[in-house]
Amino acid sequence: MKATIDGTVVADAPDSDLIAIEGNYYFPPSSLTAGAFSDSPTPYTCPWKGVCQYHDISVNGSTHHDAAWSYPDPYPASFDRVGKDYSGYVAFDRRQITIAG
Repeated sequence: MKATIDGTVVADAPDSDLIAIEGNYYFPPSSLTAGAFSDSPTPYTCPWKGVCQYHDISVNGSTHHDAAWSYPDPYPASFDRVGKDYSGYVAFDRRQITIAG
C-alpha cells in the first residue's frame, strides 16, 4: 500500500504491515519517506488511544499541514482493542493524501 501526495510517495508498506484502526490505515515508521515529515504543534488527545502527534508533510516545495498523525506513546490498554502495539505508526488525512494498493 502506498500513501502519495502530489504524485510523490510518502509511505510504502506491504498490506500485511499496516494496522487498521477506525477506518484508517496506520503505516509502520520504517515505511515513511525520510525527511518529508515534521512534527506539527496541533494538539489532540484521543480518549482511548492517548496523546496524538500530528505531522506536516513537505514534498515538491509544498508543506501540507497536519496531513498525518501518530501515537508515539499510546495508552497500553489500547493495544488490546487494536490487537497489537501501534506506537509510532502513522495514519494519513485522506483529504490531502491518496492511499492505494
